[in-house]
Amino acid sequence: MRVVAKFGGTSLGSGDRINRAADSVANAVADGHEIAVVASAMGSTTDDLLEAIEFEAAPEDRAEIVSMGERTSVRMLKAALASRGVTAVFIEPGHPDWPVVTNERGEVDVPETKRRAEKLAEQLEDTVPVITGFLAEGPDGEVTTLGRGGSDTTAMMLGQYLGADEVVIVTDVEGVMTGDPRVVEGARNVGSITVDELRNLSFRGAEVVAPSALVYKDEDLGVRVVHYQHGDLLSEGTNIEGSFEHLIDMEEQPLSCLTIAGRAIRNRPGILADLSQALRDEDINVDAVASGMDSLTYYVETEVAEHAEATLHAEVVTDESLSSITVEDDIAVIRVTGGELPNQPGVIRMLVDPLTESGINIHDVITSATSAAIFVAWEDRDETLELVHDLF
Repeated sequence: MRVVAKFGGTSLGSGDRINRAADSVANAVADGHEIAVVASAMGSTTDDLLEAIEFEAAPEDRAEIVSMGERTSVRMLKAALASRGVTAVFIEPGHPDWPVVTNERGEVDVPETKRRAEKLAEQLEDTVPVITGFLAEGPDGEVTTLGRGGSDTTAMMLGQYLGADEVVIVTDVEGVMTGDPRVVEGARNVGSITVDELRNLSFRGAEVVAPSALVYKDEDLGVRVVHYQHGDLLSEGTNIEGSFEHLIDMEEQPLSCLTIAGRAIRNRPGILADLSQALRDEDINVDAVASGMDSLTYYVETEVAEHAEATLHAEVVTDESLSSITVEDDIAVIRVTGGELPNQPGVIRMLVDPLTESGINIHDVITSATSAAIFVAWEDRDETLELVHDLF
């Protein structure tokens, strides 16, 4: 099996942890696997170096300075592997076999990076390349960086371009957890999670795998997150399943919009739970929810709208904080889901402006970490779908 193993900064934060990392790689090699290693800077080295730059540094000088953390890590790991009888070589920008190249705009030069990665793959049968994460080589050979979470991006990219069976992210957490174990009791490991789920969590603060790295995940590439303490690259942890695709989807059936008005709803603890529970008790599925300062809006299928209205009206008349409920029928929803949405400044305006120019009234826009749902009149659905398709 061919594996790209990425060791995060915490998993290389001491001599003992470097030994653990080297042992896990050496054991995998001894079992007959082809291993490529991507290494982050040890501990908090990168942050420390950035904090030490208290002067106006040119971008190329800044990149050279912060690259020293990764450059040190690969040398440490290569030496530790050599001491275990493993043939290894450290690879950094400037090395003849360096794979990750960017163009004049600072974007990954995919054809050239693929070509170099394929050449590097030819060495995996008898050599373990230990590659600096986070770094890239510009068109003139200068050192550049891949941004925050860049080591994850390096590993996932090389996993794809080296033809790896699996990418293993070695970190200081037990894979993906049900919650932050530092905050909640009883947090446990999640055995598997989809790319979609993980990207939503990552964009909302979960520090497991950089969301930008997951764009390289496809159905054929296995990805797993493991704790460095296990010392085993090929077991434990959380499997990341599926692939993240750019999708544009239109709900086939019309929806109805039920809006409940109330005095300072935002200051009424539990109101959303109470109303949602009432709908659940009647087995009414909610397609989407939006909230305002003095209102809550539920979108449900039109065929159950009357039942939903009666259910919510019963709550309105018994709750002094609620005033009235109104219903609007024949609403269409077009959803856009894509890995790059959160990284595009002005993406909501990009979606909204063409609709406005076409005279389409937008009923609502509801966004999540990696998607946007646009609600329009049912009669405008086809034109809206066509405009959104043209954008992407």
